[in-house]
Amino acid sequence: MARLRSGWLLLAGASLIASPASAETLREALVKAYASNPTITGQRAALRATDEGVPQARSAGLPSVALNTGYVENVLGTSNSLASPARQATGNTQLTVPVYQGGAVRSSVRAAETRVEAGRATLRGTESDLFTAVVASYMDVIRDEAIVGLNMQNVRVLEVNLQASQDRFQVGDLTRTDVAQSQARLALARAQLETAQAQLIGSRETYIRVVGTPPTKLEVPPTLPKLPPSPNAAVGEALNNNPTLLAAAKARDATRYDVNVARASRLPKLSVVVGGNYYNYLGSLGAGTAVPVGQTGTSGTAGVALTVPLFQGGRPASLVRQAEALRSQSIENATSAERAVIAQTRSAYASWKSSEQVIASSETAVNANKLSLEGVRAENSVGTRTILDILNAEQELLNSQVTLVTARRDAYVAGFALLAAMGDAEARDLGLEGGVLYNPVTNYERVRNRFGDFGGDGEPNAQATSTAQTPAQDATVAAPVDPMLESPVDRRAPLTTGAQAPSRRQ
Repeated sequence: MARLRSGWLLLAGASLIASPASAETLREALVKAYASNPTITGQRAALRATDEGVPQARSAGLPSVALNTGYVENVLGTSNSLASPARQATGNTQLTVPVYQGGAVRSSVRAAETRVEAGRATLRGTESDLFTAVVASYMDVIRDEAIVGLNMQNVRVLEVNLQASQDRFQVGDLTRTDVAQSQARLALARAQLETAQAQLIGSRETYIRVVGTPPTKLEVPPTLPKLPPSPNAAVGEALNNNPTLLAAAKARDATRYDVNVARASRLPKLSVVVGGNYYNYLGSLGAGTAVPVGQTGTSGTAGVALTVPLFQGGRPASLVRQAEALRSQSIENATSAERAVIAQTRSAYASWKSSEQVIASSETAVNANKLSLEGVRAENSVGTRTILDILNAEQELLNSQVTLVTARRDAYVAGFALLAAMGDAEARDLGLEGGVLYNPVTNYERVRNRFGDFGGDGEPNAQATSTAQTPAQDATVAAPVDPMLESPVDRRAPLTTGAQAPSRRQ
């Protein structure tokens, strides 16, 4: 269901063919972040480290071989070289085969395997969090570019208003108060523009941090798939698929095996031991005597070693209590994760629904404010409206347009966050196929059965890309293409200069 519903970005990939070369789509941004963001590449490395817990746990149940050598020089000894040879070299080998470890090895392996599963779920959660951050930064840039464009448009309109006010003041149609009001509103608009430009620069820098490259012309993102009809439906799917919740559950399950490992520390242990010994007195045994004495010798041993713990100073009981306390903590952590997922899902659903309603209301307000501004200007031209009425109408139009673009951003981000909370916003769900998907099982299969003592993967290199060479961002924006963000108000001379006002008629 997740793939069928969330494959919307795969369809959006077709727009890459028709988009201009300089444009960037949301899918491209997601692919870049997936390949080079340090958060996700670091989490992949953390999972590879977790994978190594399985061969480490399994090694405790495998045979071990040890070689011990030594050389002794007797600096003080008796004159009898048969009792105290001057020097001696020894060597021995021992093969130990564990037969029974009280179940500790089996439990350790199962705990390690369960933690690998938890690590994979954590990696899935990291993917979802990263993609949510990419979507948020992508939409932030689009929103702030629109807001900067609106404020630039507003400044230009107020500059025209101020010029018209000054012209009309010269011919006696307006007072100095009208001119001052226009000047004040223009100054405020310029300040708002500076604030919006700073916000845009910040959003673009955040985009670089998350995606790794500066944003170019960002395309309108694809429509989100059909989201659940109610918060209860969303929560039901989140409880089954949310990766953070699954990771907490697996971490909880692993602690059950940790308790068994602790209990095994007070059980008997049985091993088969095979050894060989060699000694060499290097000609110093019986030196100075006429009796020939053998200088070297070998021996072999084989047997069974049984260890039965009788008293260990309370350590086993302490290990059990500690493991049980950690298991209790993991149970509580799982409950905490469940609460967080439920709250996150319901909040995302509420934000999405609320933003959808705000979008509808804002579109109505924008259209109404455009008509209102047109009418106020026309009424001002015949003397029935003041300059302040025009300024207020223009500000109301700007406010409604800013509210609209903000609501569009909030609705999209909240909708995507809802998908992420339900476990439907991972790479496999977003149509990022094509050789870029990271398979965590590959490394696990590579290392799980390794038992050699020598080897490694070599000195690691940085996987994420640096952004030190990216240029500092500015607040340059293109003209808005959305008709809802344009202000096609009639600014012909009769309306802006008051040529039709009663005091100007001949």
